[in-house]
Amino acid sequence: MKVIETKLPGVLIIEPQVFGDTRGFFMELFSQAKYEQAGIKGSFVQDNLSFSSRGVLRGIHYQNPHSQGKLVSVVQGEVFDVAVDIRTGSPTFGQWVGVNLSGENHRQFWITSGFAHGFCVLSKTAYFTYKCTDVYTPSAEGGIIWNDPDIGVEWPMEDVLLSEKDKVYPKLKDVPVEKLPAL
Repeated sequence: MKVIETKLPGVLIIEPQVFGDTRGFFMELFSQAKYEQAGIKGSFVQDNLSFSSRGVLRGIHYQNPHSQGKLVSVVQGEVFDVAVDIRTGSPTFGQWVGVNLSGENHRQFWITSGFAHGFCVLSKTAYFTYKCTDVYTPSAEGGIIWNDPDIGVEWPMEDVLLSEKDKVYPKLKDVPVEKLPAL
């Protein structure tokens, strides 16, 4: 597998080795030893699957406490996936990085704990999977408005479908510091 570092320390793009022929393809989705060698340490305790239609934007979400590291990928379809550094005291606080993930490019995105996460569906539909290092904890849930101008995520679409909760999240600068993870 190929590991690509991003401008945000701890956020990686993984390109698994894909073995294909006329019958289709095979690839390892996860191998603990290989991922630990790549710097992805810790145990995964929950796997999630999300199905969404074109234009659905989910995020930008985080948990604190119970911050989750996430290994995300797309089984079918295509999404634009984003990680935002929201760790207080981080030199890259408020910065983001994005990557296209699809069932065709087989890429994975490792988002270390302490980062917020969101994605937008670019294809007609998408099946999105993610492995998490901590369980979903509703009382620890938080979010940042998807179009926060101070963060400036360059989403590939403007006409997006949001949940009611995602529509009313605050800007990062308006989140009380005690609600954010620390470096």
